[in-house]
Amino acid sequence: MFELLMLGFFVGIVSGFFGIGGGTILVPTLLFLGFETKIAIGISVIQMVFSSIFGSYLNNKKGTLDVLMVAIIGIGGFVGALLSGTIASVFSDDALELLFLIFTVFALIRLFFKTQERKDAKKVNKIILLLIGFIIGAISMTIGVGGSLLLVPILVGFLHVPLKQATSAGLFFVVFSSISGFISHSMEGHIDYESGVIIGVASLVGVYIGIQLKHKIDAVIQKKSLIVFYLTIVSYLSYRVFS
Repeated sequence: MFELLMLGFFVGIVSGFFGIGGGTILVPTLLFLGFETKIAIGISVIQMVFSSIFGSYLNNKKGTLDVLMVAIIGIGGFVGALLSGTIASVFSDDALELLFLIFTVFALIRLFFKTQERKDAKKVNKIILLLIGFIIGAISMTIGVGGSLLLVPILVGFLHVPLKQATSAGLFFVVFSSISGFISHSMEGHIDYESGVIIGVASLVGVYIGIQLKHKIDAVIQKKSLIVFYLTIVSYLSYRVFS
């Protein structure tokens, strides 16, 4: 239990400090500690339930959360994530690790491109918003990540949503997708409930500390640290996948 508490605490700090989803950190760490791929993904899903609800509560208090818009995308994400456990069962552990590696490479590349903000938000058909949520929910929960990294660029770049609102929307979307992903993965037997709850609770404390640290560190240093962090994950996963 002590090791799991420390892991959750560490994941929370890194997640809060870098402003990224816990799954990007937690899944590779659990793989390194010897957990099976599908179990690591299941534990990550539980941790995201805790962190996304807590984070969305804080964002809503700050007034940066457009609940109505995200609820539509979130419903699509909820439905899509219901398929995640079944999809994960179809793939081998090696294939899932390769998918996670591709996602992490995408996250690394995204750091070198600045998302352009627009003044006026677009009005988009609700069916399209549902479809966007469905696809992101299915993909992200299959590999145990939140999906905000995929959703935020779409909201800002194509729907012209302000960046702060888009970031809050991305985290609120994870509430829908992670709860649904939890249901789906639990039905497939991918959930280690005890480990997931311990890590999830401990991560909340870490998130708070990580956010406090973020405001005391220069943004340039923070970005460079995140690049080093992602390069480490990519290197480790590449070694696992291709060795």
